[in-house]
Amino acid sequence: MESHQSSTTNAVGLCLLPSELIQYILLCLPLPDVYRFKSVSKSIALLISDQDFVRDYNLQSSSATWLFIYKKRWKRDAVLHGFTDCSNRWFKFLIADTLKEMIPRCEDLYFLTASGDHFLFALNTSQEVILVNPVLKTIKRIPPSPLGPRCTSSWRRSGMKLLSGPPGVGHFRFLFAEMNEDFPVLFEYSSITDKWHSTVARENFGVLQRCNGREGDPSFLSIFNGRNESVLIATGSQGETPVVVRPRFHGGGNDEGQSAVGFGWGNAINRLQVYGDGNMVIARSESVDVAKSNTKLLKSLELWSLSSDGRRWEFISNVPSELIDQIKKPHGVMMGCLEESKGTVRVVLMSNFESVWDIIWLCYGRGEREWTWVPVPDCKMKGSNLAGITFSSGLTLS
Repeated sequence: MESHQSSTTNAVGLCLLPSELIQYILLCLPLPDVYRFKSVSKSIALLISDQDFVRDYNLQSSSATWLFIYKKRWKRDAVLHGFTDCSNRWFKFLIADTLKEMIPRCEDLYFLTASGDHFLFALNTSQEVILVNPVLKTIKRIPPSPLGPRCTSSWRRSGMKLLSGPPGVGHFRFLFAEMNEDFPVLFEYSSITDKWHSTVARENFGVLQRCNGREGDPSFLSIFNGRNESVLIATGSQGETPVVVRPRFHGGGNDEGQSAVGFGWGNAINRLQVYGDGNMVIARSESVDVAKSNTKLLKSLELWSLSSDGRRWEFISNVPSELIDQIKKPHGVMMGCLEESKGTVRVVLMSNFESVWDIIWLCYGRGEREWTWVPVPDCKMKGSNLAGITFSSGLTLS
């Protein structure tokens, strides 16, 4: 974060500009900076509170992509950090004061996912789920799911989805998929009714209506992901019957060592598979001959997507070797997060080497068929534990 003196100087200079230019500048700022400028002057505060400005800002911020991570040293020494692709620094979201009024000090929180202004956390001790709005500083307890209390290890990132309603409305849907009594089931919570609804998914016998991550696509929630096969649920709008898809994978049977799904740790793990939104990224690594160290280097990254009938994983693209050479660093532990929206696939790989975390953010544009690298500044995570990571849409003014 910038120093207070630097922020004050910049703010005073901003007030001297024409109002149209001030509005243009504010529309380009991330939400934390917009709130900071509210305290600069009465005229800027009135501009930010104007309903026309709020509408324009929310429309523009909806296209911004945020990466959020939740890190902690101890149970109560935890901070939510956010980085957006339209900025060059991390923002700190102070939620501790919001949480302490409802959450016991002995509770252990894990960050599950986010959408817009909604942030979902799992409580490991009480096995509850809560929704936090860091902008409004509110907390909502989610009623227990039909499957009962769940510890944090029961939640799979690729098997759940948080869907926010229109900006300013405050409604949301939380979905997750599980096998229940040998049947694939979609569980859905609606904030409107404050109730859960469960639906047994039907088998897929047709063509999946998919538009490559654009509006109207079904949401894909993973139930099981193995080395060569997966089971997912595809669900559309509320009220539609979800569909089971069972894609097979025939592209990686010759790897040496073992593979890991979502999280790779150990000398034998040379292939990491990361899933999200009907896509799969395979990160292949190679061991580095360092004495008494499980050290590896990233060798390649592949993007695969569901076929139109949902019966197989289809190869889409390799990350160019020139880009791999720029981003690869030694690692012992690696995990990933993957999402797709509006025709762009985004993947983040977090690796750890000797207590130092490194973050790689890559994007693949389906229309351009090109990979881009989003450089991420150091998040100062040395000595901290990672307690959750996710992509999210833009935050909104209220």
